[in-house]
Amino acid sequence: MQETSPEPNPLILTLSLENEASEYFTALRNQYFPPHRNYLKAHLTLFHKLPPQEERIEADLLELSQKQQQLPLHVSGLISLGRGVAFKIESPELQQIHRVLQLQWEPFLSPQDKQKLRPHITIQNKVDPEIARELKEKLEQGFTSFTIAGTGFSLWEYAGAPWKFIREFPFSNRS
Repeated sequence: MQETSPEPNPLILTLSLENEASEYFTALRNQYFPPHRNYLKAHLTLFHKLPPQEERIEADLLELSQKQQQLPLHVSGLISLGRGVAFKIESPELQQIHRVLQLQWEPFLSPQDKQKLRPHITIQNKVDPEIARELKEKLEQGFTSFTIAGTGFSLWEYAGAPWKFIREFPFSNRS
């Protein structure tokens, strides 16, 4: 009987955040995410399951990042994840970039990655729904929307927890 090699781990694409925003959301995540499940810094996932054998993924990201300025991201409120809480992110520019990549990568995208992007930064997940509801209410008190910046793409290998970092694709900041 011939042995089959295990299927390679999928890739995850996230949007990199400016340092101050990354530190802010990661501090909240460290405070509210169950410690035994918190293996990552705060992040904004763009694609959940990209095939690692597709060489054009890195080439496309490199080309796009070299043309892209930092992205303004409007942190507009909090959303319930049922068993967690996230900050809702609004950005027409990010939606456009995501759509361009969806069109380029359509033949190999998973059903989840073919859906419209609903950008968010999760700070709590996998908790009792009542705990999540209480945190959302607490954070909504006095919440004022603010703007942060997306600074590039980060590509990861999903190898369980934590994810394995592959490569950063910083935006050029040129017009």
